[in-house]
Amino acid sequence: MRLLLAIFLPFVAFFTIGRPIAGILCLLLQITLIGWLPAAIWAVYALGQYKTDRKIEKAMANAGR
Repeated sequence: MRLLLAIFLPFVAFFTIGRPIAGILCLLLQITLIGWLPAAIWAVYALGQYKTDRKIEKAMANAGR
């Protein structure tokens, strides 16, 4: 679901992963038609990083047991 959000409404994807400042910057970028594609690519990249960070945190929490 977040992937579709990152493609169609990139700035909203940043708000869902807890990065509101990046979301505002992304909105400013996506206001222009030319900036939409870089904004979408940036949002998809950030979403991938967010998922990776969550997996690392989960692995570290399980390793401490």
